[in-house]
Parts: sequence; structure tokens; C-alpha cells
Amino acid sequence: MAASHGNAIFVLLLCTLFLPSLACDSGGVKFGYTGSIGPDFWGNLSADFTRCSNGKQQSPIDIDTNNLVHELNMEPLHRNYTAANATLVDNIFNVALRYEEAAGVLSINGVKYTLKQMHWHSPSEHTINGFRFPLELHMVHTNENGNITVLAFLYRFGRPDPFFEQIQDKLAALNAEGCKAEKGSPVPAGSVSLLTMRQHVHIYYRYVGSLTTPPCAENVIWNIPAMPREMTPQQAADLMAPLDEGYRRNSRPTQQMNGRTVQLYHRFWGKKKRRSSP
Repeated sequence: MAASHGNAIFVLLLCTLFLPSLACDSGGVKFGYTGSIGPDFWGNLSADFTRCSNGKQQSPIDIDTNNLVHELNMEPLHRNYTAANATLVDNIFNVALRYEEAAGVLSINGVKYTLKQMHWHSPSEHTINGFRFPLELHMVHTNENGNITVLAFLYRFGRPDPFFEQIQDKLAALNAEGCKAEKGSPVPAGSVSLLTMRQHVHIYYRYVGSLTTPPCAENVIWNIPAMPREMTPQQAADLMAPLDEGYRRNSRPTQQMNGRTVQLYHRFWGKKKRRSSP
């Protein structure tokens, strides 16, 4: 029985990460962001969602910059991204860009994680000293053992985002069809370049958490650059437009730390400390 339950969780993870996911579990249990199916009730909606309420390493979190662990052994975010064919998908609870072929890797402590998909939340799920940004991008990667790491970019309003401009005209083609295996027909986005996502990250935060949507699986490594990217208000509106009204604010509230720490990588701080070492 335990094995079958574990298999069910694994199937849910595959659906959440790689397939045109639905805001339902395999039994058709719908989840959302308001009312009786909102985040406070996710753990009660399905036996496969219990970790959403019982987990001790849940995401997102508020990052308190006065309570960070300065880790000298942390490495820069080694990213090797390229251009690859992708598909836009309306997952009911978010808009995602799914890669059909190798789009690049993120290396952490010598382990390579392959980029599988990216999706957006509005407003941001993670907060910095209690401040919530207009948007957050999650770039979801897995390694050969199925372990997950996410590179999460926070967005503020400002200049147009050149990465988003590549897919902006495709968003209107996403259709709403209710809670099915695919809410809308996937839209080919063509070759989407990731070169603008390789910009230098001088400061970033890292902690161990979970997926921010059911089944809220844990042991996810989160990497969050301190410097936000920029996007125009119109780009943000276009990104959320394909979603039903109840999912255009698709952010889970911040979760308890439960004794966890957030590590800080600071490129220049690390160099300064190394030079002063005997």
C-alpha cells in the first residue's frame, strides 16, 4: 500500500514538472488560491497533498537579510543555457514554458541539473524582508536522480524584459477549457533563447524547501538572485491574461522556517574574506 501511495506521488510530481499540468490531483480534486480550495486548505483536499499542511520544509519563505548564513564555500551559479524549441502551456494555475529538448543546465556543487520548464507567479511568492515583488519566475531543473532545484528570479516593474518579448505574442493563443489534462491547447513557441538568463549573479540566496503547488514535495534546492529582473506592467498583465480570474494572483503565502537557514553567496564578499585569510 505504501508503495502504491509513493507511486501516486511520483506521478503527481511528473505531471507538475513536465506535463501540461492541471490544478487537480489524479482524482480530480481541484486546488486554487482563494476560498475553500485555497492554500490554507490544500493539505485537506487530497491524501497526496498532506505535505502542504504537514511539511516542515515548505516554500515559499520570507528571506530576512539580517539573518543569513554567509557561506564562503558556495560557488557562483554556473549556468549553461542555449536556445531550444519550447511550448507554451496554460496549466490553469500558471502559464509555463516547457522545453521539448535540451535547453541547458544549472550546476550546483558539481551536480548538473537540466532545465525542464519555467513558469510565473504573480505577485512574487518569495519575499525579501517582507516585501513582495510584482512577479516571480521559477526555472525548474532536475538531475539524473530526479532531484529538483529551482532558480527563481524576482521581478520589479521597469524596462521591458527581452526574454519575455520572445513569447509575448504567443500568449493570446492559449485557450481556456476547464479542469482537463490540458486547459488550453499547447502553443509552439519556436526556438526560445535563454542567453539573457545567463547574466552574472553576484549575490544570491539558497535554502532547502518544497514545490509551491500541490503536492508540495520537499527537498527542493532554491536559488534566488538578490538583484531583481525588470518587466513592464503591460508584460506582466499579458502574462497573466490567459489565466482565469481566480488564478491571476497565483502566489502561495510564505511558510514557516522551522529552524532552516538561508545561505548567502556574495561574490565580492567571498573574495575579500579569502584575501584577508592568513
